[in-house]
Amino acid sequence: MSLRSQLQAGAAVADVTPRESVFLFGYPNVRRWSTGVHDPLLASALYLYDGQTGTLFIAVDVVFISLATSKKVRQRLSQIVRLPEDHILISATHTHSGPITVNCLSNEHDSIVPAVDAKYVQWLEDRLVDAGICAIRAAEPAQIGVATADAAGIGTNRRDPDGPADLAVPVLMMRRQRDRSPIALMLICCMHPTVLHEDSTLISGDFPGLTRKHLQQHVVGPDCPVLYHTGPAGNQSPRHVIRANTFDEAIRLGDIIGIAVKKALTNITFITDVPIECRISKIDLPLRSLGPESDARSKLEASVRHLEALRKGGASRTQIRTAECDWFGAAETVTLAEAAADGRLAQFATACLPAEVQLIRIGKWNFVAWPGEVFVEFGLHVKARCPNTFIINYANGELQGYIVTQQAVDEGGYEASNAIFRSPDSGNLLVDATLDLLK
Repeated sequence: MSLRSQLQAGAAVADVTPRESVFLFGYPNVRRWSTGVHDPLLASALYLYDGQTGTLFIAVDVVFISLATSKKVRQRLSQIVRLPEDHILISATHTHSGPITVNCLSNEHDSIVPAVDAKYVQWLEDRLVDAGICAIRAAEPAQIGVATADAAGIGTNRRDPDGPADLAVPVLMMRRQRDRSPIALMLICCMHPTVLHEDSTLISGDFPGLTRKHLQQHVVGPDCPVLYHTGPAGNQSPRHVIRANTFDEAIRLGDIIGIAVKKALTNITFITDVPIECRISKIDLPLRSLGPESDARSKLEASVRHLEALRKGGASRTQIRTAECDWFGAAETVTLAEAAADGRLAQFATACLPAEVQLIRIGKWNFVAWPGEVFVEFGLHVKARCPNTFIINYANGELQGYIVTQQAVDEGGYEASNAIFRSPDSGNLLVDATLDLLK
């Protein structure tokens, strides 16, 4: 006889907004210290328990969650609430208007980018633990439903607006059994949160944070936690759909997602009997071969010439931005080539490994967590093989750069340049490990 009982759920939120001015991380070569707060950075937690198995999702408005931070938070939570570490998922929304939380090897020669503030990271870890504990202690009988929203209009493939993209947004809704009031809403969106650029000096969750604000104002109420996870978005960007890099545009994209979610919820069906299952697979990833430093410097010089030619020739804003990113990537490749030669690249790789693939199965719905910045094609491949599967990226660690397709490797643009692990092999390993777990 099954020991499962009625589903229980609890949710909580902790504010992780820095209390003083911080360096806003996400764009190289720019002295960008915060001058205020536009919208708060939050850690939002959702706990589910089926009578036998519990699981905890935490989504936090920072650029990266390191493997070290993930381990510490999961270990502390496991000791306090007796929840297995591999039943806990922690993801970053990847906002580029928040504090630096990981020291990136590719930024070592960028004198403007400071090292991580260890005090902030420690405080962040404390807040993540607090959010998790509060969510678990708030658990009560609940109903769950899943719907899919259409986020068309928030962005496209970064390099080719007609290229591969995934604008289907899974929406998980929890409500109380006693009065049908919302407990939490969780969604996954495959789009880079990069509306705000170098000239913005206000702390912000970018459009993910403003999506949450829209949903709390118009859909679930101000006290309902909203967990926003970013899916595989390594080559997904709002670059080709926004009119400017402004808060008005970030609000507009947040409204698009919020309206789409509200529409999707009209067709949702709630149930109470959902078994929960958690599995993980830990894998090593192969290092990228960087080649001689002289080749990297030649590519950097070529990228500078190309960018200057576009600027002088009156190219479009999006063409120039793509070329700027390629210049960033070429400069970072020089740094990585130097690090490969003296052994530091291998040291950074060790701190990222093993890469963890995590599966949390809730009834017929599969939530899979991947670390790093992964191109959308890998996620689409899994979804094509296994319906009702949703990939959460930037989770339980980072990979010091992108995981890209063979096409991107051949083109040699920014994303392929800013990587320490070999592609597409590393992405294929994530896919294979995921499909094995899903069996």
